[in-house]
Amino acid sequence: MDKINRPVFIAGPCVIESRELLDTVAAELVRIREQLGIEVVFKASFDKANRTSISSFRGPGLDQGLEMLADIGSRYGLRLTTDIHEPWQAGPVGQVIDIIQIPAFLCRQTDLLVAAARTGKTVNIKKAQFLSAADMKYPAAKVVESGGGEVWLTERGNSFGYNNLVVDFRNIPDMAPYASRVIMDCTHSVQRPGGAGGSTGGDRRFVPAMAMAAKAFGADGYFMEVHPDPDRALSDGPNMLPLTELAPLLESLSAH
Repeated sequence: MDKINRPVFIAGPCVIESRELLDTVAAELVRIREQLGIEVVFKASFDKANRTSISSFRGPGLDQGLEMLADIGSRYGLRLTTDIHEPWQAGPVGQVIDIIQIPAFLCRQTDLLVAAARTGKTVNIKKAQFLSAADMKYPAAKVVESGGGEVWLTERGNSFGYNNLVVDFRNIPDMAPYASRVIMDCTHSVQRPGGAGGSTGGDRRFVPAMAMAAKAFGADGYFMEVHPDPDRALSDGPNMLPLTELAPLLESLSAH
């Protein structure tokens, strides 16, 4: 794959909670982008279909969620990414979103990958918690051989016993031959999956260290979920980075 030298930064709330939240985060991303002269992509999910509990908040759904994301992209001039969980979602999402994200648990789902590829948009595939870096050449090939455009691969840790993840940073250079970019998911990699009594826990203290270690291993981009008040977030709060801490971290990551 042809490599892209300039790092990309993907950031935003885990799930669309409100228009106000999207505005708050988007405005800060634009401020950081202009201050640092970096490439920033706005991320938020319209539906968290893989929550631990059936009672967990999932988001506004496809139609309203895409309308809200399109509004953010138009008003703030930000490229957009969101995740899909079923093949039929790829078509409408591809009309609004620049980068289609494939969740880690679904990265081997052939129909999902083919549908994403046929939109012609960049497809960012998260590496499953149970796969090696070498295994990711097959999901990437499914996108390429289905006529897809750019393929990105994202490292987000491997299962380490129950309710825990560990990151093998060698996965970053090991996935490089299969993708235009290898992204480090700095926030999901500090999760404690299902480890908070019906929801996923995590430890956001380690997010900056995850990011800097990934830089040392040659990451082409960084994914991190952010929120103005993570402890009150409706999804993935324990591992999200406070919005006020984003700018100094991106400044460190973008420094040569």
